[in-house]
Amino acid sequence: MTRTAIEITAELVRELLRDQCPDLADLPLRLGARGWDNQLWRLGDDLAVRLPWATESADALVRKEHAWLPALAPRLPLRVPVPQRLGEPSARFPRPWIVTTWVPGEPADRAPATRATDAADSLAAFLTALHRPAPHGAPTGRGRGGPLADHAGHFTAQLVSATELGLITEPAAVRAVWEDAVAAPGWAGPALWLHGDLHPANVLTRDGTFCGVIDFGDLCAGDPACDLAAPWTLLPDGAADRFHGAYRPVPDAATLRRARGWAVLRALGGLLIGDAGVHGRPGGKPTWGPPARAALRRLLATAPG
Repeated sequence: MTRTAIEITAELVRELLRDQCPDLADLPLRLGARGWDNQLWRLGDDLAVRLPWATESADALVRKEHAWLPALAPRLPLRVPVPQRLGEPSARFPRPWIVTTWVPGEPADRAPATRATDAADSLAAFLTALHRPAPHGAPTGRGRGGPLADHAGHFTAQLVSATELGLITEPAAVRAVWEDAVAAPGWAGPALWLHGDLHPANVLTRDGTFCGVIDFGDLCAGDPACDLAAPWTLLPDGAADRFHGAYRPVPDAATLRRARGWAVLRALGGLLIGDAGVHGRPGGKPTWGPPARAALRRLLATAPG
């Protein structure tokens, strides 16, 4: 992990705006959130400034989002952060940064969806709209959207760590779900647009259902199973079947098997990041633990055989 050495403050953000976006520099500014890769600052009522503060890869993710998301956003039924300006590296801040529209709502790791039917239908409509064939030259996504087997080493390392820490009590059952997913036939269709990182902190809720999706830094083209892990990690108990019936085209059995593997991988990561001080920021991200545990419980309860 490479954290930006420069402290990101309101004064720094305002200086960057004065230098590169002077027409926005006098709008009210306040800290919105400190995410995994970026810090988010709310700018006025309708805009946000996002600055990479950790991981070198975040720089490329900012540029990718600026290049591709404006064309995708108009067809999506949930609100997304539409890029408005791209800030270039400078002596004051040596990394690119971005101004986007502000998406209101509460992250689902803090305010989970509770209206099961509405949430399932909303998520299905969003992914149906997003999962369209991507054009030639669309980005690849750090292994997301590719073969699940490419992540076998990562899965094993996470499972071992989670088991040793006492976060997993049925490692054999978790591995069985993974192995079934890896054994499923691969994706034979066209490379589809994917969000690539639909964990609960990147999906927003309001009044018990989903209202927005943020952080498209892992936007990529590939196998939709990567995104179709979301029902197990985002929806209330018993709502996954509703999602699968509403999503179009209805996913085949092999795609659902692969999606379960992606869901297991994401849940293990959430457990380790959620546990204080483990593979995350100092103190961890405690709100990531409960949805990860819920996802594993759902996956194991519906395991084949």
